[in-house]
Amino acid sequence: MKQFRLTSFAKMLSRTMVSIGAVVTLFAAPAAAQQMAANQSSEMRAAATSGAPKVSDDLRYRIGPGDILDIKVFNKPQFNREGVRVDQRGMIRMPLIKEDILAACQTEEALEAKITELLKEYIREPQVTVQIKEYQSEPVAVLGAVRAPSRFQLQRRVRLLELITFVNGPTDNAGRTVQVVHMGTRVACEGSPAAESNSSPLDSYKLAETLRGEDKANPYVQPGDVVSIPVADQVYVIGNVMRPTALPLTEPLTVSRAIAMAGGTAIDTKKSAIKIVRQTPGTTEKTEIVVDLEAINRHKADDTVLVANDIVDVPASGGKRFFRSLMGSVVPSVGTLPVRVIP
Repeated sequence: MKQFRLTSFAKMLSRTMVSIGAVVTLFAAPAAAQQMAANQSSEMRAAATSGAPKVSDDLRYRIGPGDILDIKVFNKPQFNREGVRVDQRGMIRMPLIKEDILAACQTEEALEAKITELLKEYIREPQVTVQIKEYQSEPVAVLGAVRAPSRFQLQRRVRLLELITFVNGPTDNAGRTVQVVHMGTRVACEGSPAAESNSSPLDSYKLAETLRGEDKANPYVQPGDVVSIPVADQVYVIGNVMRPTALPLTEPLTVSRAIAMAGGTAIDTKKSAIKIVRQTPGTTEKTEIVVDLEAINRHKADDTVLVANDIVDVPASGGKRFFRSLMGSVVPSVGTLPVRVIP
């Protein structure tokens, strides 16, 4: 009997423990779910923060030397300043604040925050508003081998490629480089070419890389910059071709291709004795390179790559040229003679 009671008590205790476990699980599940959700939310916020654009990628306008600002403090008219000009150092002055305030390279919001912090010494919870009244930073210019040379007054940050699109892009005879001359007052903003290039007055980039939008060749332009795309170097094709012409060296160019771009050779061309006249840079010395166009076309000779200012002289066969010149001078003369009738 005693053993039966112990067995019954053990079964009852087991059922009680199972019930308590179920209750604990029921209450713990929401807490665990909340903790998991919180962890996931934290991870998502961290991912969003890591993927957020950097300040240097912000397209908002940066205040520059010469800009005119209106600065207002809510309910504190004695601190208001209108028509504040940013000096050539990029600094401004405010009442009661002893040191100059760096305004250059700041957005309106960033300058508001800086002035707010400085005014806390004199005002409880100041509310500052900064507005650019006039954009007076030096304009940027684009000239050279572009379709619509122009000057632009910047009111936001602009990259080099975007600026080139505003002038309708480079012309067909544009060279392979784009040069940025820094003519304006240079304030070394963080992340700007002025800070990264140790105030170099000239930066040069490969035009092809700029047009592809590669970061290394597509910087933000600065107030006062002059962007220039030089005209490409040229080579000249003369002699017995269909259209003697000058060709821009916008890409590597071989002698056979240059002749083809000039319309090809005319009749009676001496294709085995085409001459490339090349001048040594910095001197008046010239050398002649003789190439065989027929051998090049048969892939039995190298197709010479031309360099700047090369002259490709395509000769005509001597005897045939003399005969055709003679015929060209005699036949028109015969045509001018009067016609007489023999009775």
